[in-house]
Amino acid sequence: MSLTTAALEQLNLTGLKLERFQDVVTRLFAHGIVVRDEGGVEALYYDDARRMEALLGEYFSLAGFFLYHDTKAEFFRLYAPGAQAPGITPEGVEPVPSLRAKLSPDFVAAALALRFLYQKGLMDGGMHLTDEGEVLIRFEELAATLQAQLKRPLPELAGDKDRLLRELRRHRLIRMSPTFSMLDEDALIAIRQTILGIISEDALAAALEGGAGEPVTAPDEEAAR
Repeated sequence: MSLTTAALEQLNLTGLKLERFQDVVTRLFAHGIVVRDEGGVEALYYDDARRMEALLGEYFSLAGFFLYHDTKAEFFRLYAPGAQAPGITPEGVEPVPSLRAKLSPDFVAAALALRFLYQKGLMDGGMHLTDEGEVLIRFEELAATLQAQLKRPLPELAGDKDRLLRELRRHRLIRMSPTFSMLDEDALIAIRQTILGIISEDALAAALEGGAGEPVTAPDEEAAR
């Protein structure tokens, strides 16, 4: 039996077509994550991915990838071969440098700061923690944490700051209102639970230790894991 035939048989049990399987696979390869509470098209991707979860897991596993499903937070994240996410990805797998995603030092530093603020929010609780497990912060808190904990300022230009926030949102690490403005002191940013799958406690601890001296830099995503 060919792999295609086997896949079609599994898809028949779900009521989904091969074209939809290909759509979901393409989405995960392109974005690396599918989150249900994004709503709209992405919610449909998540629901269909859940229906064909076993097939997706086998497919990606054959290629050396690891598909993680957080059923509580309702998201799928795809890890490249060798990606290191303690407590999530399989242990004892060597990283594959050629498949590392190239991320800017600003993005990595911001993700580390978000992980610090998320952990702080969990410990503090109260009004900063939502029922969905998100931690609410203000933009100035992100800037202050970057400077105080990691010795790294935000980009100087407003356009660069906006691009950084959009990149963090594209990776589904934060959620913002469509009317969010960096100039609005009352505007909130929601740090999503998905930050836990990008920045491990060990990576955060190492960055904070290093932040006591030189500014934090990291050439790629693996450095953040």
